[in-house]
Amino acid sequence: MLGQIRKFSSSIYAKILMGIIVIPFVFWGMGSNFIGGNKNVIVVIEKEKYSVQEFLNFIQKFAAPNQKIAKDQIENFLSIFISEKLMEKEFEHFDIKLSDNSLSKLIKIQKDFKRDNKFSRIEYEKFLLKNNIMASIFEADFSKHEKKKQLLNYIGGGVIPSKYLVNMTYDRINQKRNIDLINLNDVFNKKIKFSDEEIKAYFLNNKNKYQETYKSIKLIELNPKKLIGNEEFDDTFFKKIDEIDYMIIEGNNLESIIEKFNLKEVISYTLNESGEDLELNRISNISENLVKNIFGAGDLESIYLIEDKDRFFIVEIIKTEKIQNEINNDVVKNDILLNLGYESKRKLIAEIISKINQNNFNKSDFNKLSKNENVPIKKIFLKNQNDNKILKKELIEQVYDYPEKRVIVVADIDFSETYLIYIDKVTNVNIKTSSDEYNKYLNLSKNKITNELYNTYDNYIKKRYKIDINYKALDTVKNRFN
Repeated sequence: MLGQIRKFSSSIYAKILMGIIVIPFVFWGMGSNFIGGNKNVIVVIEKEKYSVQEFLNFIQKFAAPNQKIAKDQIENFLSIFISEKLMEKEFEHFDIKLSDNSLSKLIKIQKDFKRDNKFSRIEYEKFLLKNNIMASIFEADFSKHEKKKQLLNYIGGGVIPSKYLVNMTYDRINQKRNIDLINLNDVFNKKIKFSDEEIKAYFLNNKNKYQETYKSIKLIELNPKKLIGNEEFDDTFFKKIDEIDYMIIEGNNLESIIEKFNLKEVISYTLNESGEDLELNRISNISENLVKNIFGAGDLESIYLIEDKDRFFIVEIIKTEKIQNEINNDVVKNDILLNLGYESKRKLIAEIISKINQNNFNKSDFNKLSKNENVPIKKIFLKNQNDNKILKKELIEQVYDYPEKRVIVVADIDFSETYLIYIDKVTNVNIKTSSDEYNKYLNLSKNKITNELYNTYDNYIKKRYKIDINYKALDTVKNRFN
């Protein structure tokens, strides 16, 4: 099938479900009162009881049948479940409604259900079938999603920031900074060396990390020439694609599909998640997106129809297996060196940051480090937070978190770029109401205030409703999935 509900991160239904469970209840957590007694009740909110079965049905929206789920994940699911029920109570409190007619109009404008830029009932029904969901359940979730948007607009709508706040936002992004910079990697590269024994010890302690999942597949590309005898992607071609899709949904095997449509050029591959074969050579005629879809399809032996941009493929997964890579593999050795280097850099950076935090590392120490390690100090002028000609944006954002006359360390997530920086001068700026960009920063200020309102509203919700969790029932649910 084109999609499965357990592997649906790019589908409209995933976005709807995730849209239902986030703000404003994202900060709600476990920690309500303990209750015992009825093991069929998982939680009570304002005297209204919610059953264990209802909670299990909720989990099944996100988890595959018989899937093991960690106990802390079950608690996260319960937090999300409670958040959804609180939101439904807020819909009632504020009398937020969505008529059947409005719901129908909203569904019909979703691009997932269109063909030739028009709503297609067939596409809608195919979507429901592929995601194994009833129309009534999908429409109920879609309705909650739209009501949530109305609720958030009710809470945060109408906010107009003052000129002072707009200027603060503008200055935070556009203030100019003169900085001095030392590339710490030039320092680390002189200090960090690893022996063969250290490399071998790391490999033996992390051997499982270098196991790779490989899938053996059969693949057929579907194009108009194969299916209808010409080069046109016309309605006849797409009818054939739909017919193949339905055959797969109905459980037909690859041989019956090949026979019915007289398909040839079935190619077999064994590949990993990087699209490489067993010799770690990149398979050139399989795109990254197609590889991602193949590995997103699951581990079960099955057949899938996959669309990759304007190309269509039938993929049969024959086998999924783990293969151990050895230390003499160049990719493995390079990864070991990267990880050992990461740990060493992390320790050295932690030492410098500790000195900075204890006020034992100032501008004179900054200059001394440059001289002792024979690494240059580079002077840089930053026009604003978007001035990424020399430094990456994520590093510039770190620079803008600190005031002038400060020594700081900035680094990316893997320490591939690490710098010691002295913020020499900060020049503040402001914006006039007549500026063409004023509305842009007005909206940024508004978004910041609105998010703070959501956080305040979240705290209000916690205090407004009495929530009692039945931890005995929760333990029963945890044991069911483990």
